[in-house]
Amino acid sequence: MLIDLNCDLGEGAGTDLDVLPLITTANVACGFHAGDPATAFATIAAAAKLGVRVGAHPSFPDRVHFGRRDLDRSEQEVYEDCVYQIGALAGIARACGTALSHVKPHGALYNMACRDDHYARPVDAAAELFGLPLMGLPASRLEALSAGRCQFVPEGFADRAYRPDGSLVPRSESGAFITDAGEAARQAVRLARERGVWTLCVHGDNRQAVAFVRALRDALTAEGFTIQPFA
Repeated sequence: MLIDLNCDLGEGAGTDLDVLPLITTANVACGFHAGDPATAFATIAAAAKLGVRVGAHPSFPDRVHFGRRDLDRSEQEVYEDCVYQIGALAGIARACGTALSHVKPHGALYNMACRDDHYARPVDAAAELFGLPLMGLPASRLEALSAGRCQFVPEGFADRAYRPDGSLVPRSESGAFITDAGEAARQAVRLARERGVWTLCVHGDNRQAVAFVRALRDALTAEGFTIQPFA
């Protein structure tokens, strides 16, 4: 009964230093949807000091829409985007005396790669190139195409609503977000018990991120889970 807690950080939300002591894994923005070199350095250095693992959080090149707009990109373009971003963050991690532990695509790139081979293939290839595990939704195309290429880490979201097929309710639809920390904690326990996820995410730009992560820790510990980085 092991579970990892991850959060998307380095995006300018202003709560990173409050969230970091409560999580085991951080996904750090690479600059294409948010963040910059100074922010990435600061976030990774703080994570390393606390023993929190860090991963690259690459996205579409779309700062205007925070990487949450579907883009029509060729497989080569997606591959180049990911290699560029992961490589940059790997260098920053090394400069901070640590190393990347995984890759987790952001926003629209994450969702499109989970459902469409055209986007899953280059994301998987980029993770394989760097020899890093890849986070994504269980039973997704991202997981299917990772077989034989890179370790896959099935992820659940505490603060997002799900469709019956296991995909996330689009942000454009009503009811896409869970706004109550208690409800988020209950969903987290269900996902950990029933969906076989290894890691649970709270979005760093969620204004209640700190309260949500605390509620998750309390609920998961009470249910007998041990919170630690994914294997």
